[in-house]
This record gives sequence, structure tokens and C-alpha cells, in this order.
Amino acid sequence: MASVVPVAYLGSNTSTVVPDWLNKGDNAWQMISAALVGMQGMPGLVLLYAGIVKRKWALNSAFMALYAFAAVMPCWVLWAYKMAFGRKLIPFWGRAGLAVAQDYLVPQALLPATLHYNSTGGVETAAVQPFYPMASMVFFQFAFAGVTVMLLAGAVLGRMSVKAWMVFVPLWLTFSYTVGAFSIWGGGFLFHWGIMDYSGGYVVHLASGAAGFTAAYWVGPRIKKDREDFQPNNIPLTLAGAGILWMGWTGFNGGDPFSANVDSSIAVLNTHICAATSLLIWTCWDVAIFGKPSLIGAINGMITGLVCITPAAGLVQSWAAIVMGIVSGSVPWYTMMYLNKKSKLLQRIDDTLGILHTHAIAGILGGAMTGLFAHPDLSSMFLPVTNSKGAFYGGPGGVQFLKQLVGACFIVGWNIVATSIILLVIRFFIPLRMSEEELQIGDDAVHGEIAYSTTHTPETEHRSMQNGTSRRDLENQAL
Repeated sequence: MASVVPVAYLGSNTSTVVPDWLNKGDNAWQMISAALVGMQGMPGLVLLYAGIVKRKWALNSAFMALYAFAAVMPCWVLWAYKMAFGRKLIPFWGRAGLAVAQDYLVPQALLPATLHYNSTGGVETAAVQPFYPMASMVFFQFAFAGVTVMLLAGAVLGRMSVKAWMVFVPLWLTFSYTVGAFSIWGGGFLFHWGIMDYSGGYVVHLASGAAGFTAAYWVGPRIKKDREDFQPNNIPLTLAGAGILWMGWTGFNGGDPFSANVDSSIAVLNTHICAATSLLIWTCWDVAIFGKPSLIGAINGMITGLVCITPAAGLVQSWAAIVMGIVSGSVPWYTMMYLNKKSKLLQRIDDTLGILHTHAIAGILGGAMTGLFAHPDLSSMFLPVTNSKGAFYGGPGGVQFLKQLVGACFIVGWNIVATSIILLVIRFFIPLRMSEEELQIGDDAVHGEIAYSTTHTPETEHRSMQNGTSRRDLENQAL
């Protein structure tokens, strides 16, 4: 009986479909990881934002996140991917270019600027070249870029103009995100200096936190009644989004070795250890200080744990992940629940969802503790600079801790400056804030839609007035 050959293996040139360099396991894991990261954004963050905000902003908040995720993709493949992971243009930026042609996407993935030389000029570490096609790499890195901009949106929900946001997303991706990504991941000066950022504690979370807080300053605060009363409209929906976010982090950290290898397994385990520990510690603080646990608090603790372990996931031992979870469940809790209410600066700048605390502060903590706890054997599995290790392991480890702080300063500084310039330019052409009517009414005024239409709210009243129905009619209908 003749053997049946799957269609995927047929063709005039089988070596083109399944080349010798292709590792099917690595390729499958990379595409699954990319899908998991993408699901963190859509639907994860979309649902989380829709549920955690005030009722009148449910749709607008979901749209802000959804638009950001979609808008990043064409920008990514048309110019931004190569700016982040292509050939070096300057020490912190890659050369822009298309990533849409078959000749580029089918061959084996390669990050050309990651070729690392030692002090004598010899090759110390070969360029990153995973055993799967460039298309898998482009999609994987897109998911990170998309989620980063969605996280940034959390700082300006409830008042930023949709039109201004639509312009801001591609500009910020181009002039801010790509700089951090190339500098630390793509073969820029921080990559070759030995900065440790396993999966985006700096590139994704510190960047989105610093940029979001900066954007909140320039856009201005929500209206007074929204700042005073911004209770979540649907906590179960928020929890559903948070659950997708947590489980999606399996791909977020597990996919960054670019291989289904031992280090990937360590990264996944450490991710969930730190997240669970941080959630429990945050909850303990809520109970100890306020007398009762908070579901929103537990979600914040989960997020700070996930963010904190991200720069260290495959570089530290699991006992260190527990320690990092304790710290990430405590320090951001203090800054968000206590310091935020005492600081005039933090009160003045209206960071809607506290992105500064959950992402920027947690990201800095994670990066700093990576510089302390990074194990030399685990570091050798991932980092280009040989003999890299944390301060707790002696030798040059103390220098690594200082490097981590310098890297954090660069990311914070660049994002403050770039975000400010982008918003100031946009402000010349488009108002950064919604109109007063839109701020008062919310979704119905901004989108002509409302999330919940079964009960009487200011939004339904606005719609009914447009349709010629009065408040008295609504009250009579309710009776």
C-alpha cells in the first residue's frame, strides 16, 4: 500500500517547505507563544479595561485597547519591526524597512545586530538565529509591541481624545518602543553592554508605565466626578480579562528563549510562582490594613508579580521568584495605596489605572532584582555576554546591578522625552482631550453606543433626549 504524504510536504521542492534548519517543535512553540501574548491583549486587556472602568467609559476603554492592538500590526510589518530587530542604524535604533516580502519572511530567522564581539574584537556570541522562519519572529515580536501600547492606554482612559490616540499609537511605536526594543533586545548598545531583560520588564512594562504616566500629565486629569467616583462597572468581566492576561504570560516569558528548551521551562514555572506569591502578599496587605480582601487588589498583585518576574524569568532560581513575588506584592502596594494619596505630584497626575505602580515600579523592581539574583548557569543559557551573573553570586555581579539601574534610567528618560514631544506635536493639530460634552456623557457621545442599555443612566438619557424621549418618559417606562 502506497504511503500517503501530507499536502504540506508535497511540492516541487520539499526542502523549501521543510528546510533542514527548521525545528518544528521550536516553530510550533514560538507561534503558540505569540498567540498567547496576543491573547493577553485581545481579548485579555480589552475585557479587563471594559470591566474595570466606570460604566460610561466601558466601550471607549475597550476601543482604545482594541485600536492600539490593530494599529500596531501594519506599522510593524511596514517599517517598525526592522527598526527594533533589523540591522543597526545607530547604537539605539535599527534601520527601518519592509518585513512583508516572501524572500524576507520564509528564510531562517536572524537578528543581525546581535552578533556580539569580545574586548579583543573576536566573536564572543553568534547572532541570534532560531530554528524557524522569520515570519514566526515577526509575529512574536508584534504581539509584544501591541500589548505595550495597550498597557500605556490604561493611564489615559476616561478623557483622551480618540482622534489624538489614533495618531499617537503609530508615532509612539515608531519613536519610542522601537528604541527600547532595539537597544536592549535587538542588538543595540544596552544589549551588548549586558543589560538583563529576559522578556520585557524594561522594554514593555517600564516603557509603558513611564510613557503612560507622562501622557497622563499632558492629557490632563479626568473630570472631578469621575476621579471621585470611578467604581468598576463589571468586576467579573475584569477578572476574566485578568485570567487571560495571567495564563497568556506563559507565552510572554516562555517564548523568549526562541526555543522550546530547558530555560523556557524554568521561565514558565518562575512566572507563575512569582505571580501567585505577589497576589497572595497583596491580598494579605489588604486584609491587614483594610480588614477585607479586594478582588481588584488581588488582580493588581497578580499583575505586579507578573511584571516583576518578566526581566528575570529564565535567569533566576525559583526561590528567587518567591522573594521577587513578596517584594512585588509589597512595594507597589505601598506606592499605590499609601504614597499615591500622600504625594502631591502623584495626585496631580491622573494615572487612571495606576500603570506607574503596576508596571513602571514593578518593572524597575524586577530589573534591579535580576541584577541581584541572576544565576550564572541560567544566564549562560540566554545572555550574549559571557560570565554574566547577579550580585549575589560574587565577582562582577555587583556591576550587573548597577548596569540594571542605568538601563532603567535610559528607558525612563527616553520615554518621558519621546512621549512628551509626540503629544506636544499632536496638540498643535488635534486636541488631546475630549470635549466637555463627551467627558460628561461618555461612550454614547464618543461612539454613539453604550455598553449596557437595560437600566437608566446618564448615557441612556442622552440617547433618549436625542431621540425625543424625556426623563419623565424614561421614568414612566421604568414604572
